[in-house]
Amino acid sequence: MGYDDVITHLGEFGPYQKRIYYLLCLPAIVCAFHKLAGVFLLAKPDFRCVLPFENGSSYELEPRLWNLSYPADERCAYYDVEYSEAYLNGSLPRRSNETKTCSSYVYDQSKYLNSAVTEWDMVCSRSLLSATSDSLFMLGVLLGSFIFGQMSDKLGRKPTFFASLVLQLIFGVVAAVSPEYFSYTISRLIVGATTSGVFLVAYVIALEMVGSSYRLFAGVAMQIFFSIGFVLTAGFAYFIHDWRWLQIALTLPGLLFLCYYWIIPESARWLLLKGRQEEAFVIIEKAAKENKVKIPNEIYDQLVEEVAEKKRQDALTASQPAATVFDLLRYPNLRRKTLLIFFDWFVNSGVYYGLSWNTNNLGGNQLVNFSISGAVEIPASVLLLFTLNRWGRRSILCGTMLIAGTSLLATIFVPSDMNWLIITLAMVGKLAITSSYGTIYIFSAEQFPTVVRNVGLGASSMVARVGGILAPYLKLLGEIWRPLPLIICGALAFTAGLLSLLLPETLNKPMPETIEDGENFGKKMAPQESSELSGMLNGKSS
Repeated sequence: MGYDDVITHLGEFGPYQKRIYYLLCLPAIVCAFHKLAGVFLLAKPDFRCVLPFENGSSYELEPRLWNLSYPADERCAYYDVEYSEAYLNGSLPRRSNETKTCSSYVYDQSKYLNSAVTEWDMVCSRSLLSATSDSLFMLGVLLGSFIFGQMSDKLGRKPTFFASLVLQLIFGVVAAVSPEYFSYTISRLIVGATTSGVFLVAYVIALEMVGSSYRLFAGVAMQIFFSIGFVLTAGFAYFIHDWRWLQIALTLPGLLFLCYYWIIPESARWLLLKGRQEEAFVIIEKAAKENKVKIPNEIYDQLVEEVAEKKRQDALTASQPAATVFDLLRYPNLRRKTLLIFFDWFVNSGVYYGLSWNTNNLGGNQLVNFSISGAVEIPASVLLLFTLNRWGRRSILCGTMLIAGTSLLATIFVPSDMNWLIITLAMVGKLAITSSYGTIYIFSAEQFPTVVRNVGLGASSMVARVGGILAPYLKLLGEIWRPLPLIICGALAFTAGLLSLLLPETLNKPMPETIEDGENFGKKMAPQESSELSGMLNGKSS
Protein backbone atom coordinates (compact mmCIF):
# COMPACT_ATOMS: atom_id res chain seq x y z
CA MET A 1 0.00 0.00 0.00
CA GLY A 2 1.22 3.51 -0.78
CA TYR A 3 0.29 6.81 -2.38
CA ASP A 4 0.51 5.21 -5.82
CA ASP A 5 -2.48 3.07 -4.80
CA VAL A 6 -4.34 6.27 -3.89
CA ILE A 7 -3.60 7.54 -7.38
CA THR A 8 -5.10 4.33 -8.78
CA HIS A 9 -8.40 5.05 -7.02
CA LEU A 10 -8.16 8.80 -7.71
CA GLY A 11 -7.36 8.42 -11.39
CA GLU A 12 -3.84 8.59 -12.79
CA PHE A 13 -4.46 11.80 -14.71
CA GLY A 14 -7.94 12.96 -13.84
CA PRO A 15 -9.44 16.45 -14.26
CA TYR A 16 -7.94 17.64 -10.96
CA GLN A 17 -4.41 16.53 -11.88
CA LYS A 18 -4.74 17.93 -15.40
CA ARG A 19 -5.76 21.35 -14.10
CA ILE A 20 -2.91 21.55 -11.59
CA TYR A 21 -0.39 20.01 -13.97
CA TYR A 22 -0.94 22.43 -16.84
CA LEU A 23 -0.88 25.39 -14.45
CA LEU A 24 2.50 24.15 -13.20
CA CYS A 25 3.80 23.87 -16.76
CA LEU A 26 3.39 27.61 -17.38
CA PRO A 27 6.23 28.75 -15.01
CA ALA A 28 8.60 26.68 -17.18
CA ILE A 29 8.08 29.32 -19.89
CA VAL A 30 9.36 32.11 -17.62
CA CYS A 31 12.30 29.98 -16.50
CA ALA A 32 13.22 29.62 -20.18
CA PHE A 33 13.04 33.42 -20.51
CA HIS A 34 15.67 33.86 -17.81
CA LYS A 35 17.92 31.00 -18.93
CA LEU A 36 18.09 32.17 -22.54
CA ALA A 37 17.88 35.93 -21.99
CA GLY A 38 21.67 36.24 -21.88
CA VAL A 39 21.81 35.73 -25.65
CA PHE A 40 20.19 39.16 -26.05
CA LEU A 41 21.11 40.90 -22.80
CA LEU A 42 24.78 40.23 -23.57
CA ALA A 43 24.56 40.45 -27.34
CA LYS A 44 27.80 41.61 -28.94
CA PRO A 45 27.11 43.63 -32.12
CA ASP A 46 29.79 44.66 -34.59
CA PHE A 47 31.98 47.42 -33.19
CA ARG A 48 35.07 49.47 -33.87
CA CYS A 49 37.35 51.95 -32.09
CA VAL A 50 36.35 55.58 -31.93
CA LEU A 51 39.02 57.36 -33.94
CA PRO A 52 40.83 60.50 -32.60
CA PHE A 53 39.22 62.85 -35.12
CA GLU A 54 35.67 61.58 -34.46
CA ASN A 55 33.15 63.16 -32.14
CA GLY A 56 29.78 61.51 -31.58
CA SER A 57 30.32 59.26 -34.57
CA SER A 58 28.13 56.39 -35.77
CA TYR A 59 29.35 52.91 -36.61
CA GLU A 60 29.20 53.49 -40.38
CA LEU A 61 32.48 54.53 -41.95
CA GLU A 62 33.56 54.96 -45.53
CA PRO A 63 35.61 52.00 -46.79
CA ARG A 64 38.46 54.37 -47.65
CA LEU A 65 38.61 55.71 -44.06
CA TRP A 66 38.32 52.16 -42.71
CA ASN A 67 41.45 51.11 -44.63
CA LEU A 68 43.30 54.21 -43.52
CA SER A 69 42.41 53.72 -39.83
CA TYR A 70 42.31 50.00 -38.99
CA PRO A 71 44.54 47.02 -39.77
CA ALA A 72 42.83 44.15 -41.59
CA ASP A 73 40.38 42.17 -39.38
CA GLU A 74 41.22 44.39 -36.41
CA ARG A 75 38.57 46.05 -34.26
CA CYS A 76 40.41 46.60 -30.98
CA ALA A 77 43.16 48.94 -32.21
CA TYR A 78 43.75 51.62 -34.83
CA TYR A 79 46.82 52.97 -36.61
CA ASP A 80 48.87 55.24 -34.39
CA VAL A 81 49.27 58.11 -36.86
CA GLU A 82 48.30 61.76 -37.07
CA TYR A 83 44.82 61.86 -38.57
CA SER A 84 45.36 65.11 -40.45
CA GLU A 85 43.20 66.25 -43.32
CA ALA A 86 46.00 65.42 -45.70
CA TYR A 87 46.23 61.83 -44.37
CA LEU A 88 42.49 61.31 -44.45
CA ASN A 89 42.08 62.55 -48.03
CA GLY A 90 44.86 60.20 -49.14
CA SER A 91 47.50 62.76 -50.13
CA LEU A 92 49.80 61.85 -47.20
CA PRO A 93 50.92 58.19 -46.98
CA ARG A 94 51.02 56.24 -43.72
CA ARG A 95 54.60 56.10 -42.44
CA SER A 96 54.05 53.54 -39.64
CA ASN A 97 52.02 50.37 -39.10
CA GLU A 98 52.12 50.66 -35.33
CA THR A 99 48.74 50.54 -33.63
CA LYS A 100 47.18 52.04 -30.55
CA THR A 101 44.70 50.32 -28.22
CA CYS A 102 41.16 51.68 -28.20
CA SER A 103 39.96 53.87 -25.35
CA SER A 104 36.31 53.89 -26.47
CA TYR A 105 34.11 52.12 -28.97
CA VAL A 106 31.17 52.69 -31.28
CA TYR A 107 28.66 49.90 -31.99
CA ASP A 108 26.48 48.84 -34.90
CA GLN A 109 22.87 49.50 -33.81
CA SER A 110 21.19 47.98 -36.85
CA LYS A 111 20.47 44.70 -35.00
CA TYR A 112 20.60 45.68 -31.32
CA LEU A 113 19.88 49.14 -29.96
CA ASN A 114 22.08 48.33 -26.97
CA SER A 115 23.05 45.54 -24.61
CA ALA A 116 24.97 45.13 -21.37
CA VAL A 117 28.03 44.51 -23.55
CA THR A 118 27.74 47.84 -25.35
CA GLU A 119 26.88 49.76 -22.18
CA TRP A 120 29.91 48.52 -20.26
CA ASP A 121 32.24 47.98 -23.23
CA MET A 122 32.71 44.24 -22.69
CA VAL A 123 34.73 43.80 -25.87
CA CYS A 124 38.37 43.21 -26.77
CA SER A 125 40.37 42.79 -23.55
CA ARG A 126 37.11 42.87 -21.54
CA SER A 127 35.25 40.31 -23.69
CA LEU A 128 35.80 37.62 -21.05
CA LEU A 129 33.43 39.51 -18.74
CA SER A 130 30.32 38.72 -20.79
CA ALA A 131 31.06 34.97 -20.90
CA THR A 132 31.84 35.03 -17.17
CA SER A 133 28.48 36.65 -16.45
CA ASP A 134 26.63 33.83 -18.26
CA SER A 135 28.88 31.29 -16.58
CA LEU A 136 28.03 32.68 -13.14
CA PHE A 137 24.35 32.51 -14.05
CA MET A 138 24.79 28.76 -14.57
CA LEU A 139 26.71 28.56 -11.30
CA GLY A 140 23.57 30.03 -9.74
CA VAL A 141 21.53 27.24 -11.36
CA LEU A 142 23.84 24.71 -9.71
CA LEU A 143 23.60 26.37 -6.30
CA GLY A 144 19.84 26.73 -6.66
CA SER A 145 19.33 23.03 -7.42
CA PHE A 146 21.15 22.21 -4.19
CA ILE A 147 19.67 24.94 -1.94
CA PHE A 148 16.08 24.80 -3.15
CA GLY A 149 16.20 21.02 -3.45
CA GLN A 150 17.05 20.80 0.25
CA MET A 151 14.38 23.37 1.10
CA SER A 152 11.81 21.47 -0.93
CA ASP A 153 12.46 18.24 0.96
CA LYS A 154 12.51 19.90 4.40
CA LEU A 155 10.02 22.79 4.22
CA GLY A 156 7.72 21.54 1.48
CA ARG A 157 7.25 21.97 -2.26
CA LYS A 158 4.78 24.85 -2.11
CA PRO A 159 6.70 27.31 0.15
CA THR A 160 9.90 26.62 -1.78
CA PHE A 161 8.18 27.31 -5.10
CA PHE A 162 6.82 30.67 -3.96
CA ALA A 163 10.02 31.72 -2.19
CA SER A 164 11.90 31.07 -5.44
CA LEU A 165 9.30 32.92 -7.47
CA VAL A 166 9.41 36.04 -5.27
CA LEU A 167 13.22 36.11 -5.34
CA GLN A 168 13.12 35.67 -9.12
CA LEU A 169 10.84 38.68 -9.50
CA ILE A 170 12.90 40.89 -7.18
CA PHE A 171 16.32 40.12 -8.60
CA GLY A 172 15.04 40.01 -12.18
CA VAL A 173 14.11 43.67 -11.80
CA VAL A 174 17.33 44.44 -9.88
CA ALA A 175 19.34 43.03 -12.81
CA ALA A 176 17.48 45.38 -15.15
CA VAL A 177 18.30 48.50 -13.12
CA SER A 178 21.85 47.53 -12.11
CA PRO A 179 24.21 50.48 -12.62
CA GLU A 180 27.33 48.40 -13.25
CA TYR A 181 28.60 44.94 -14.16
CA PHE A 182 29.11 43.49 -10.67
CA SER A 183 25.58 44.11 -9.36
CA TYR A 184 24.11 42.94 -12.68
CA THR A 185 26.07 39.68 -12.58
CA ILE A 186 25.24 38.93 -8.93
CA SER A 187 21.56 39.61 -9.61
CA ARG A 188 21.61 37.28 -12.60
CA LEU A 189 23.36 34.61 -10.49
CA ILE A 190 20.50 34.77 -7.97
CA VAL A 191 17.94 34.64 -10.79
CA GLY A 192 19.74 31.54 -12.10
CA ALA A 193 19.39 29.92 -8.68
CA THR A 194 15.67 30.69 -8.60
CA THR A 195 15.07 28.99 -11.95
CA SER A 196 15.99 25.74 -10.19
CA GLY A 197 13.59 26.53 -7.37
CA VAL A 198 10.70 27.41 -9.69
CA PHE A 199 11.14 24.86 -12.48
CA LEU A 200 12.41 21.83 -10.56
CA VAL A 201 9.93 22.18 -7.71
CA ALA A 202 7.03 22.61 -10.15
CA TYR A 203 8.35 19.55 -12.00
CA VAL A 204 8.44 17.51 -8.79
CA ILE A 205 4.92 18.55 -7.70
CA ALA A 206 3.58 17.68 -11.15
CA LEU A 207 5.20 14.23 -11.25
CA GLU A 208 4.19 13.41 -7.68
CA MET A 209 0.49 13.86 -8.47
CA VAL A 210 0.19 11.73 -11.63
CA GLY A 211 0.16 7.97 -12.02
CA SER A 212 3.23 6.02 -13.10
CA SER A 213 1.91 5.41 -16.63
CA TYR A 214 1.68 9.18 -17.21
CA ARG A 215 5.05 10.21 -15.78
CA LEU A 216 6.89 10.01 -19.11
CA PHE A 217 4.27 12.24 -20.72
CA ALA A 218 4.25 14.64 -17.76
CA GLY A 219 8.03 15.02 -17.78
CA VAL A 220 8.31 15.50 -21.55
CA ALA A 221 5.34 17.89 -21.81
CA MET A 222 6.85 20.21 -19.22
CA GLN A 223 10.05 20.30 -21.28
CA ILE A 224 7.92 21.32 -24.29
CA PHE A 225 6.61 24.31 -22.33
CA PHE A 226 10.24 25.26 -21.63
CA SER A 227 10.90 25.11 -25.39
CA ILE A 228 7.89 27.36 -26.02
CA GLY A 229 9.47 29.86 -23.64
CA PHE A 230 12.70 29.53 -25.62
CA VAL A 231 10.95 30.60 -28.82
CA LEU A 232 8.96 33.38 -27.12
CA THR A 233 12.21 34.91 -25.84
CA ALA A 234 13.04 35.78 -29.44
CA GLY A 235 9.61 37.41 -29.79
CA PHE A 236 10.32 39.69 -26.84
CA ALA A 237 13.74 40.55 -28.30
CA TYR A 238 12.14 41.35 -31.66
CA PHE A 239 9.89 44.03 -30.17
CA ILE A 240 12.07 45.29 -27.30
CA HIS A 241 15.51 46.51 -28.34
CA ASP A 242 16.69 48.08 -25.08
CA TRP A 243 18.29 45.41 -22.90
CA ARG A 244 17.05 46.84 -19.58
CA TRP A 245 13.42 46.95 -20.71
CA LEU A 246 13.85 43.48 -22.19
CA GLN A 247 15.01 42.11 -18.82
CA ILE A 248 12.00 43.70 -17.09
CA ALA A 249 9.60 42.39 -19.76
CA LEU A 250 10.95 38.86 -19.33
CA THR A 251 10.63 39.08 -15.54
CA LEU A 252 7.16 40.58 -15.05
CA PRO A 253 5.15 37.57 -16.36
CA GLY A 254 6.23 35.86 -13.17
CA LEU A 255 3.78 38.09 -11.30
CA LEU A 256 0.93 36.05 -12.76
CA PHE A 257 2.05 32.98 -10.86
CA LEU A 258 1.76 34.60 -7.44
CA CYS A 259 -1.98 33.87 -7.61
CA TYR A 260 -1.06 30.17 -7.63
CA TYR A 261 -0.72 30.43 -3.86
CA TRP A 262 -4.50 29.95 -3.60
CA ILE A 263 -4.67 27.35 -6.38
CA ILE A 264 -1.67 25.02 -6.22
CA PRO A 265 -1.75 22.57 -3.28
CA GLU A 266 1.16 21.14 -1.35
CA SER A 267 2.27 17.73 -2.58
CA ALA A 268 0.08 15.16 -0.81
CA ARG A 269 2.86 12.61 -1.26
CA TRP A 270 5.30 14.89 0.60
CA LEU A 271 2.77 15.55 3.37
CA LEU A 272 2.30 11.83 3.92
CA LEU A 273 6.06 11.35 3.98
CA LYS A 274 6.30 13.97 6.74
CA GLY A 275 3.47 12.41 8.75
CA ARG A 276 0.98 15.23 8.09
CA GLN A 277 -1.84 12.86 7.15
CA GLU A 278 -4.75 15.20 7.93
CA GLU A 279 -3.51 17.86 5.48
CA ALA A 280 -2.82 15.21 2.85
CA PHE A 281 -6.29 13.71 3.25
CA VAL A 282 -7.93 17.12 2.71
CA ILE A 283 -6.08 17.46 -0.62
CA ILE A 284 -6.93 13.89 -1.64
CA GLU A 285 -10.60 14.44 -0.85
CA LYS A 286 -10.65 17.66 -2.88
CA ALA A 287 -9.07 15.86 -5.83
CA ALA A 288 -11.49 12.95 -5.48
CA LYS A 289 -14.46 15.34 -5.50
CA GLU A 290 -13.25 17.07 -8.69
CA ASN A 291 -12.49 13.72 -10.31
CA LYS A 292 -15.93 12.46 -9.21
CA VAL A 293 -14.61 9.37 -7.45
CA LYS A 294 -14.80 8.04 -3.89
CA ILE A 295 -11.74 7.00 -1.91
CA PRO A 296 -12.58 4.04 0.39
CA ASN A 297 -12.06 4.69 4.12
CA GLU A 298 -9.79 1.65 4.43
CA ILE A 299 -7.34 3.37 2.07
CA TYR A 300 -6.91 6.19 4.59
CA ASP A 301 -6.53 3.71 7.46
CA GLN A 302 -3.83 1.82 5.61
CA LEU A 303 -2.01 5.05 4.79
CA VAL A 304 -1.97 5.99 8.49
CA GLU A 305 -0.56 2.57 9.37
CA GLU A 306 2.04 2.85 6.62
CA VAL A 307 3.21 6.26 7.86
CA ALA A 308 3.53 4.92 11.42
CA GLU A 309 5.49 1.92 10.15
CA LYS A 310 7.80 4.16 8.12
CA LYS A 311 8.52 6.27 11.20
CA ARG A 312 9.51 3.12 13.09
CA GLN A 313 11.77 2.04 10.23
CA ASP A 314 13.35 5.49 10.03
CA ALA A 315 14.07 5.37 13.75
CA LEU A 316 15.76 1.97 13.35
CA THR A 317 17.89 3.10 10.38
CA ALA A 318 18.75 6.55 11.75
CA SER A 319 22.01 5.25 13.21
CA GLN A 320 23.17 3.82 9.85
CA PRO A 321 25.42 5.99 7.67
CA ALA A 322 23.67 7.79 4.82
CA ALA A 323 24.41 6.76 1.25
CA THR A 324 27.01 8.91 -0.54
CA VAL A 325 28.33 9.24 -4.05
CA PHE A 326 31.39 7.23 -2.94
CA ASP A 327 29.15 4.15 -2.72
CA LEU A 328 28.75 4.48 -6.50
CA LEU A 329 32.50 4.63 -7.02
CA ARG A 330 33.58 1.81 -4.70
CA TYR A 331 32.89 -1.17 -6.97
CA PRO A 332 34.31 -1.57 -10.50
CA ASN A 333 31.20 -2.14 -12.65
CA LEU A 334 29.11 0.41 -10.74
CA ARG A 335 31.99 2.89 -10.90
CA ARG A 336 32.38 2.43 -14.65
CA LYS A 337 28.67 3.01 -15.26
CA THR A 338 28.57 6.00 -12.91
CA LEU A 339 31.51 7.72 -14.61
CA LEU A 340 29.97 7.11 -18.04
CA ILE A 341 26.68 8.60 -16.86
CA PHE A 342 28.49 11.61 -15.38
CA PHE A 343 30.26 12.19 -18.70
CA ASP A 344 26.96 11.92 -20.59
CA TRP A 345 25.37 14.54 -18.32
CA PHE A 346 28.37 16.86 -18.68
CA VAL A 347 28.29 16.59 -22.49
CA ASN A 348 24.52 16.92 -22.82
CA SER A 349 24.38 20.07 -20.72
CA GLY A 350 27.50 21.63 -22.24
CA VAL A 351 26.45 20.95 -25.83
CA TYR A 352 22.81 21.96 -25.26
CA TYR A 353 23.67 25.35 -23.78
CA GLY A 354 26.69 25.78 -26.03
CA LEU A 355 24.44 25.50 -29.10
CA SER A 356 21.65 27.58 -27.56
CA TRP A 357 23.94 30.49 -26.74
CA ASN A 358 25.97 30.27 -29.97
CA THR A 359 23.14 31.27 -32.32
CA ASN A 360 24.53 34.80 -32.71
CA ASN A 361 27.76 33.37 -34.17
CA LEU A 362 26.10 31.26 -36.88
CA GLY A 363 25.61 34.15 -39.30
CA GLY A 364 22.40 35.14 -41.01
CA ASN A 365 19.43 36.52 -39.08
CA GLN A 366 20.19 36.01 -35.40
CA LEU A 367 16.56 36.14 -34.23
CA VAL A 368 15.56 33.53 -36.81
CA ASN A 369 18.46 31.29 -35.79
CA PHE A 370 17.47 31.58 -32.14
CA SER A 371 13.79 30.88 -32.86
CA ILE A 372 14.59 27.78 -34.92
CA SER A 373 16.98 26.58 -32.19
CA GLY A 374 14.07 26.69 -29.73
CA ALA A 375 11.44 25.35 -32.12
CA VAL A 376 13.38 22.17 -32.99
CA GLU A 377 13.23 21.19 -29.31
CA ILE A 378 9.48 20.53 -29.58
CA PRO A 379 9.69 17.66 -32.11
CA ALA A 380 12.78 16.45 -30.26
CA SER A 381 10.73 16.07 -27.08
CA VAL A 382 7.72 14.57 -28.86
CA LEU A 383 10.06 11.99 -30.41
CA LEU A 384 10.78 10.63 -26.92
CA LEU A 385 7.10 9.95 -26.25
CA PHE A 386 6.96 7.54 -29.21
CA THR A 387 10.39 5.93 -29.01
CA LEU A 388 11.67 5.60 -25.43
CA ASN A 389 9.34 2.76 -24.47
CA ARG A 390 9.66 1.11 -27.87
CA TRP A 391 13.30 1.31 -28.94
CA GLY A 392 14.97 1.46 -25.55
CA ARG A 393 16.84 4.10 -23.57
CA ARG A 394 20.37 3.21 -24.64
CA SER A 395 19.47 3.10 -28.34
CA ILE A 396 17.88 6.56 -28.20
CA LEU A 397 20.67 8.06 -26.09
CA CYS A 398 23.46 6.67 -28.23
CA GLY A 399 21.68 7.31 -31.54
CA THR A 400 20.75 10.93 -30.84
CA MET A 401 24.21 11.81 -29.54
CA LEU A 402 25.87 10.25 -32.57
CA ILE A 403 23.52 12.17 -34.88
CA ALA A 404 24.30 15.38 -33.00
CA GLY A 405 28.04 14.73 -33.17
CA THR A 406 28.01 13.81 -36.86
CA SER A 407 25.95 16.82 -37.96
CA LEU A 408 28.05 19.27 -35.96
CA LEU A 409 31.37 17.80 -37.12
CA ALA A 410 30.14 17.92 -40.71
CA THR A 411 30.23 21.73 -40.55
CA ILE A 412 34.03 21.45 -40.98
CA PHE A 413 33.50 20.49 -44.62
CA VAL A 414 30.88 23.13 -45.49
CA PRO A 415 32.19 26.03 -47.65
CA SER A 416 31.96 29.42 -45.99
CA ASP A 417 29.61 30.71 -48.67
CA MET A 418 27.02 28.03 -47.79
CA ASN A 419 26.04 29.51 -44.43
CA TRP A 420 22.49 28.11 -44.72
CA LEU A 421 23.92 24.60 -44.61
CA ILE A 422 25.98 25.36 -41.51
CA ILE A 423 22.83 26.64 -39.78
CA THR A 424 20.87 23.56 -40.90
CA LEU A 425 23.49 21.16 -39.54
CA ALA A 426 23.68 23.12 -36.28
CA MET A 427 19.89 22.85 -35.87
CA VAL A 428 19.93 19.11 -36.57
CA GLY A 429 22.54 18.84 -33.85
CA LYS A 430 20.36 20.90 -31.50
CA LEU A 431 17.32 18.70 -32.16
CA ALA A 432 19.32 15.53 -31.50
CA ILE A 433 21.02 16.75 -28.33
CA THR A 434 17.66 17.87 -26.94
CA SER A 435 16.31 14.34 -27.36
CA SER A 436 19.47 12.98 -25.77
CA TYR A 437 19.17 15.37 -22.82
CA GLY A 438 15.58 14.24 -22.21
CA THR A 439 16.63 10.59 -22.33
CA ILE A 440 19.52 10.84 -19.87
CA TYR A 441 17.16 11.80 -17.00
CA ILE A 442 15.17 8.56 -17.28
CA PHE A 443 18.12 6.36 -18.25
CA SER A 444 20.19 7.48 -15.24
CA ALA A 445 17.34 6.97 -12.76
CA GLU A 446 17.01 3.38 -13.99
CA GLN A 447 20.76 2.71 -13.76
CA PHE A 448 21.36 3.81 -10.16
CA PRO A 449 20.32 1.46 -7.30
CA THR A 450 17.34 2.59 -5.22
CA VAL A 451 19.44 3.05 -2.06
CA VAL A 452 21.60 5.69 -3.80
CA ARG A 453 19.32 6.84 -6.63
CA ASN A 454 18.74 10.36 -5.30
CA VAL A 455 22.44 10.72 -4.53
CA GLY A 456 23.36 9.55 -8.03
CA LEU A 457 20.92 11.86 -9.78
CA GLY A 458 21.99 14.78 -7.61
CA ALA A 459 25.66 14.19 -8.42
CA SER A 460 24.82 13.81 -12.14
CA SER A 461 22.94 17.10 -12.09
CA MET A 462 25.93 18.85 -10.50
CA VAL A 463 28.25 17.46 -13.19
CA ALA A 464 25.78 18.70 -15.82
CA ARG A 465 25.88 22.18 -14.33
CA VAL A 466 29.68 22.18 -14.76
CA GLY A 467 29.09 21.66 -18.47
CA GLY A 468 26.65 24.57 -18.44
CA ILE A 469 29.12 26.77 -16.57
CA LEU A 470 31.79 26.18 -19.23
CA ALA A 471 29.40 26.53 -22.21
CA PRO A 472 29.42 30.39 -22.37
CA TYR A 473 33.12 30.42 -23.17
CA LEU A 474 32.40 28.58 -26.42
CA LYS A 475 31.02 31.88 -27.74
CA LEU A 476 34.46 33.44 -27.36
CA LEU A 477 36.02 30.59 -29.35
CA GLY A 478 33.49 31.32 -32.08
CA GLU A 479 34.92 34.81 -32.39
CA ILE A 480 38.31 33.24 -33.19
CA TRP A 481 36.89 30.80 -35.76
CA ARG A 482 33.13 30.59 -36.32
CA PRO A 483 32.88 26.76 -36.72
CA LEU A 484 35.04 26.05 -33.64
CA PRO A 485 32.19 25.83 -31.05
CA LEU A 486 30.25 23.49 -33.35
CA ILE A 487 33.30 21.28 -33.84
CA ILE A 488 34.00 21.05 -30.10
CA CYS A 489 30.34 20.26 -29.35
CA GLY A 490 30.29 17.69 -32.14
CA ALA A 491 33.42 15.91 -30.94
CA LEU A 492 32.09 15.72 -27.38
CA ALA A 493 28.65 14.47 -28.47
CA PHE A 494 30.08 11.84 -30.82
CA THR A 495 32.49 10.54 -28.17
CA ALA A 496 29.79 10.39 -25.50
CA GLY A 497 27.44 8.63 -27.92
CA LEU A 498 29.97 5.87 -28.58
CA LEU A 499 30.77 5.47 -24.87
CA SER A 500 27.06 5.16 -24.08
CA LEU A 501 27.10 1.77 -25.83
CA LEU A 502 29.01 0.49 -22.79
CA LEU A 503 25.98 1.08 -20.56
CA PRO A 504 23.38 -1.70 -20.17
CA GLU A 505 19.87 -1.28 -21.56
CA THR A 506 17.22 -0.66 -18.88
CA LEU A 507 13.96 -0.92 -20.86
CA ASN A 508 11.69 -3.58 -19.31
CA LYS A 509 14.45 -4.52 -16.85
CA PRO A 510 13.90 -4.51 -13.07
CA MET A 511 15.49 -1.46 -11.48
CA PRO A 512 18.41 -2.31 -9.17
CA GLU A 513 17.51 -1.96 -5.51
CA THR A 514 20.76 -2.59 -3.61
CA ILE A 515 24.41 -1.81 -4.23
CA GLU A 516 24.89 -5.48 -5.08
CA ASP A 517 22.11 -5.28 -7.68
CA GLY A 518 23.73 -2.18 -9.15
CA GLU A 519 27.12 -3.85 -9.38
CA ASN A 520 25.68 -6.97 -11.02
CA PHE A 521 23.40 -5.09 -13.43
CA GLY A 522 24.87 -5.26 -16.91
CA LYS A 523 27.80 -7.39 -15.81
CA LYS A 524 28.27 -11.05 -16.68
CA MET A 525 29.75 -12.70 -13.60
CA ALA A 526 30.79 -16.22 -12.75
CA PRO A 527 28.96 -17.70 -9.71
CA GLN A 528 32.15 -17.56 -7.64
CA GLU A 529 32.65 -13.82 -8.42
CA SER A 530 29.03 -13.11 -7.51
CA SER A 531 29.44 -14.93 -4.21
CA GLU A 532 32.62 -12.99 -3.40
CA LEU A 533 30.94 -9.65 -4.19
CA SER A 534 27.97 -10.55 -2.01
CA GLY A 535 30.35 -11.36 0.83
CA MET A 536 32.15 -8.00 0.43
CA LEU A 537 28.87 -6.06 0.48
CA ASN A 538 27.50 -8.01 3.43
CA GLY A 539 30.74 -7.41 5.30
CA LYS A 540 30.50 -3.66 4.60
CA SER A 541 26.87 -3.47 5.78
CA SER A 542 27.67 -5.32 8.99
